[in-house]
Parts: sequence; C-alpha cells; structure tokens
Amino acid sequence: MKLENYEVHLPSYSIGNTIYDKIGPVCESYGKTVLVIGGKQALDAALDKIHAAVAQTNLKIIGVELFGKDCTYANVERLRAMPIYHEADMVFGVGGGKALDTVKCLCITDDKPVFTFPTIASNCSACTAVSIMYNEDGTFLKPNFFVRPAMHAFIDTEIIAKAPCRYMWAGMGDTYAKFYEATISSRDERLEHFTAVGVAISHMCRDPLLAYGAKGFADHQKGISSYEVEQIILAIIVTTGVASIFLTKDFTPDYNSGLAHAIFYALTSYPIIEEKHLHGEVVGFGVLLALLVDGQDEEFEKVYQLNKAVKLPVSLEEIEISEQQWEESTNRIPHMSDVAHYPYAVTKQMLADAMRKLKERAGRENHE
Repeated sequence: MKLENYEVHLPSYSIGNTIYDKIGPVCESYGKTVLVIGGKQALDAALDKIHAAVAQTNLKIIGVELFGKDCTYANVERLRAMPIYHEADMVFGVGGGKALDTVKCLCITDDKPVFTFPTIASNCSACTAVSIMYNEDGTFLKPNFFVRPAMHAFIDTEIIAKAPCRYMWAGMGDTYAKFYEATISSRDERLEHFTAVGVAISHMCRDPLLAYGAKGFADHQKGISSYEVEQIILAIIVTTGVASIFLTKDFTPDYNSGLAHAIFYALTSYPIIEEKHLHGEVVGFGVLLALLVDGQDEEFEKVYQLNKAVKLPVSLEEIEISEQQWEESTNRIPHMSDVAHYPYAVTKQMLADAMRKLKERAGRENHE
C-alpha cells in the first residue's frame, strides 16, 4: 500500500531504576495538574515511587483512578465523563497493556498529554500508537490506531524486575515472534520505506532474547534488575513497539502478524487458553510450528532451546490442548486473517507435518 504525505511519530522513553527522577524535566512543560489512572496491582507497585518523584517537581497529582477491567470504548467513556479528568493537564497511565491502552485511547483521542508507566514487561503498549480494544464480554474487538504514541514512557526496571515473572516470560514469546512473522510475511516483496524499516528493526526483537533470555529470566525470577533483564525489557517494550509502529503504518496487520498468531487465535476457541494461559506464551509455542512449516530448522532449534531454558511451551500438553482440539484447529488456521498475507498458502498438511516434527524433536531429547 503506497501512502503519500504520511507522518511517523516514534516513542520517546527513559529506562533505569531511578528513572522517575526524570518526570519533572519531561512533563512540566505540559502543565501542572496530573491525574493518575492505572490497574490496582500496578498502582500498589508504583504509586508511592511516583508520588515521591512528583513531590520534587512543580507538578501536582490531583487524583488517582482505577482504569477498570478491560480496554473497551464504554470504559473509555466512563473515564472521560469524570470531572477530574477535565481538570487535569495530563494523565499518567500506570500498569500493563489493558490499562495503558485504555488511557491512550482516552487521551490521544482528546489530544491530552499522556505518559506511560509500564509495571510489567509482557507487551509493548507503553510505546505503541495503537490500543487493542475489547468488547464488553472480554472478547477482542479491533485495534484502534493513532497518529502518535504517548508523549513519553517511563520504564522503571526495578519495578518490572519485581513484578510476577510470568508476564516477562510470556512477553519474550510475543517479542521474538515479531521478527519471524515480519520477515516471513515480507519475503521477496518490494517494501515501502516504513515497512522495510519495521522489518529491519524486528531483528532486535529476536537477537537480545537469544543472547540474554535465559540469564535475564533467571535474574527476573530472583527480582534482580540486571543488565540482561534490562535488555529483555527493552526488546519487549521499546523495540517491539517501534517495529510495530512502522509495520502497521498502512493500518493493516499484513506484516505485523503471521502463523504463530493465527495458531494462538485459533486456539482461543478453547476456554482453557484465555483462562489459564497468556497470549505470548501460546504465541511462543506457535513460533516453533511456524518455523517448521517455513523450513527454518536452525532457527527452530534456537527457539526450541530458549523455550526449554525458560520453560515456555514446546508441546500441546503444556498449553493443555488435546490432540483432537489441535486437529480441529488445523481446519481453521489456514483461513485466519493473520496468514492472509503469507508468501504461501498454509495448509492443514503443513501443520500436521510441523507438529510431527516437533514431537520427534521432543522425543529425541527424551531419549538423550
């Protein structure tokens, strides 16, 4: 898709364990009054540190509100109706993907300055120019794209390192998927500049995880904010966010998704996936099958070893999907929109062959 006279707004961010000290220099030019909106657990983890940092500035926090449960348009309107929202010069969004997406949809739509404070590293919402919107029943509705991301992201590595490990664990799977899906979906095409930049950046969604993933996750389990943890956080939140801005500049998922995500969305037909498993966890499993379908045996082995090292799933049993459910899913996966732009048609037989190879790889390991 050719775009003319387009604009690209990239995220700015600060990262470190004392990074809230930058709140004053970054935010004071946007006004004085601040409304903080976030999730309960996120506010428990970060609010005291935010209050302490704001006390050293000319800013004033005039209210703290819970964002709600899901990122829905009704929830956004509920927050917009609050008088205190209109009294605030800016909003601090605190939490994970749904909380940050909610405040982005609220504020960017109104052209009100919004700053993100991610407290977990499971996704790139803090740095993206899109909110993932849900229906009132919790099911996926659509992506809501914006011209720009939040004004700035304050990424506190100490807070994230002490968060529950499963969020970064799942974030790793969703992050390396960005590289494999972008490079496969764009194969042998003459790309627009913005798409080509996104594909190039996507390499940095894979490389740090292969290099630092095992050590970083081990440190995260101990609550240590190490160099390796920081590199994983940067890959999940920043690199993936920047890549996504370029890959979705034409407002399509053509280069920002692929077979791993098609597998995930097909498996969400079974309640166990949404009830007990995280998005990136299942996507990380899907990447193994996508690489086998694509004939990338060496890359498959790299991801297989990483998944084993951090205990991301390498089998259907680990995501609690039966053989029958997988067989049913292989009828749906080839027709998912996520593979509509693939360089070849994904078939039921390809998926069956990939699953057989994955089981054979696990079998060899069991006999070693």
